[in-house]
Amino acid sequence: MSDALLCARRLSVARAGVEVVRQVDLRIHAGEVVALLGPNGAGKSTLLATLAGLLPAAAGELELGGRVATALQGPSLARRSACANVEAALQWWGVPRGERRDRALAALDAMGARELAERPARTLSGGEARRVHLARVLALDAELLLLDEPFAGLDAPTRADLLYDAASTLRASRRATLVVVHDRVEAWALADRVAVMLDGRIAAEGAPAEIFGSPPTPEVAVFVGFAGRLEEPGAVRLVRPQDVALDGDGPLRGRVTRLVPVEDGVRVELALDDGRVVALAPAPGPELGTEVSLRLAGGVRFPR
Repeated sequence: MSDALLCARRLSVARAGVEVVRQVDLRIHAGEVVALLGPNGAGKSTLLATLAGLLPAAAGELELGGRVATALQGPSLARRSACANVEAALQWWGVPRGERRDRALAALDAMGARELAERPARTLSGGEARRVHLARVLALDAELLLLDEPFAGLDAPTRADLLYDAASTLRASRRATLVVVHDRVEAWALADRVAVMLDGRIAAEGAPAEIFGSPPTPEVAVFVGFAGRLEEPGAVRLVRPQDVALDGDGPLRGRVTRLVPVEDGVRVELALDDGRVVALAPAPGPELGTEVSLRLAGGVRFPR
């Protein structure tokens, strides 16, 4: 395995007789943080549970190069203090009693949660509980961390703060981390490498800039945000909203078919002669049904 701490080959997993993970090949090396991204039902959590030993594989091989610590989606903290929750994990891990409190406090501190140490778990907010949940796993000092959507269910400011702290805390030269994430923002913030899972298979794998900027297939492109589609001679061109600019001097014309308010303005959907695109514009945006000029810069082309 060289420095690979996880190596899966042709791994398949079935649930209730239905194959939900199909022929997955995945290697994760020491020092890496890999984000696993995909739509609901793609098989991400099932794959992670199998890598953690919680579900059996139907076929394939799995090699692990060290101890594995897993954090599933729900924090599920016991009715005790935050520090006692971390110490309980260390007890289960076999850490001597005399070492548990110092290690628990160090892990809480690493997650920006030292001041929560004596707080009862029932009094913690969602973001605070997530910090303790991650501290509980970090305290184990395992060679491989498997994290299932650790930022799920948080409001935007809380998630941003936790992402900022986790981005540096999860990375260590002797440790590998696989984290199932909900969207591209989380992957950009955390990962050295992204694996996109569609319909039970790894459909793309590479650096975030590569996967999100030049996806290898139309299916991956649509999933990572290439919402526009234009028919060209012998090819289909997929474009992201950031590839489209509303410009009075632009060479293309489009009719506004839909306006959707977003945080920083309005999402403008446009019908063109050869397809449709989506643009972002300052509020209130152009009027529904009007024609506007635009220009495109970027996108990816796939042969028909």
